[in-house]
Amino acid sequence: MDLNRRQLFKAGLGLSAILAIAACGDGSSSDGSGGSPQRGGTLRIGAIGKSSKTERDPHATMSNESDFLIMSLIYDPLTVPGTDPNVAPRLASKWESDAEQRNWTFTIAEGATFHDGRPVTADDVVWSLRRLREVAGETKVPVSSVDDIKPVGANAVVLTCAGPNSQLPLLLRLMTFAAPKGTTDFTKGIGSGPFRLESYNNGNARLVRNDNWHGGAPLLDAVEVTLFESPESMANAIMAGQIDVASSVGAVAGRTAEARSDLQVIRRPNDVAIVIAMRTSDGPFADPRVREALRLAVDRPAMVAQVLSGYGSVANDILGTADPTFDSSIAQRKRNVDRAKQLLADAKFDTGRTYPLVTKQEAAGEVESAKVFASQAKDIGLNIEVVVQEANAFYDDTWLKAPFYTVNWGTNDSVMFFASKVMSSRTKWNETGFKDAEFDKAYADALAAPAGAKFTEASKAIQQIQYDRGGYIVWGMADGIDVASRSVQGLPKLGGYGRVQLERVWLSS
Repeated sequence: MDLNRRQLFKAGLGLSAILAIAACGDGSSSDGSGGSPQRGGTLRIGAIGKSSKTERDPHATMSNESDFLIMSLIYDPLTVPGTDPNVAPRLASKWESDAEQRNWTFTIAEGATFHDGRPVTADDVVWSLRRLREVAGETKVPVSSVDDIKPVGANAVVLTCAGPNSQLPLLLRLMTFAAPKGTTDFTKGIGSGPFRLESYNNGNARLVRNDNWHGGAPLLDAVEVTLFESPESMANAIMAGQIDVASSVGAVAGRTAEARSDLQVIRRPNDVAIVIAMRTSDGPFADPRVREALRLAVDRPAMVAQVLSGYGSVANDILGTADPTFDSSIAQRKRNVDRAKQLLADAKFDTGRTYPLVTKQEAAGEVESAKVFASQAKDIGLNIEVVVQEANAFYDDTWLKAPFYTVNWGTNDSVMFFASKVMSSRTKWNETGFKDAEFDKAYADALAAPAGAKFTEASKAIQQIQYDRGGYIVWGMADGIDVASRSVQGLPKLGGYGRVQLERVWLSS
């Protein structure tokens, strides 16, 4: 990611960076079998979610992939994932920083209008960003207060960071959905994105083409999003022809689909992180020796084989493995039962207790990962009870609170993304209670670093701290697996959340 980002963040060299929307690269492509792009048709796409956790507010925390997909088609964020560079324009057609990289100015795309016909103004974007900052804090808008978000004329906004921040456009990707100023009823879904909301029912939605979209009208007439409570039910639907695309449906469905001539499998290597979070601030895993012991208990190749059916790769307890600054010189952690037992003994860890590992039926393989890990941990004397929790209960009672639980992230392209969202001491989503002064300093150094060696050095320092004493067991990375009908063309091939960008998809006859 870093090399691509270097092309973008010329400001890191003391210059301004300006990108035109024409340079956007979304990684989409046809498989070459469908001929020339055609206009028309309705794409039926399935996505994972829980009907009990549906969300209509684009600035709220969304746990459903189905909600995020719908929001991403209705609302425009300032920036989105790209291919090269990996930050692409969307509602912001260009951006530039001052020499210190503290003040960033984002210019609204020419012709951007809301679905009710009103033009998107700087006041709308400022109101949306301030609301998002109030709701989610610095996790989604990394400025100190709402007063650091201001309009500049009619069609630009400026964000002032507390310190140098070379990564701001990247950290705003797919987070900064813009709505009309003063919106109180988000059920109407008035955005400026490529599709308009036609109907909505309990997490399922029908969206129709926005012919006036500033990025160019999509080819599809409509997109119908169906919520599936489990990967298994979504897999059954694509096999039966009830939907055209099963998004992130998992390895088992992928293997089945490979034997079908009417289906295609879109595989995004190194895409999904299904990890185990250990609370570092207090509780049974606060001692770093205990956390290292648990990491040494993992038979990673066996986890990849059993949990991911081979559709994945071994990881090394560092998030952001697709980042070009990923430090492959750090020794691959391997299973060492004897060393793990010694660490537990040194830490006087109570092996007479049983420790609950809380998980949920969310990402494909997530529950299975907890069960396989629990089985492996018995070899170091650790007794684990896997507790499968309903999604509402998990996010209300476990996430950010419990000492031991599984989480999943559907993106993996940036060390800085994870440092910002889940590990810095200032984030609201600190899943492991990680408060580490050296980590915060390394993160700040990376934000302030110019392009090149200094940034890479700071990024590697972040990774080394994660490896040594972080709160995650990152045992492997799952490939992203979509299954689609052969008639579906132009599906995004970007990793992570880039898969929700469907504006260039079309259907062959």
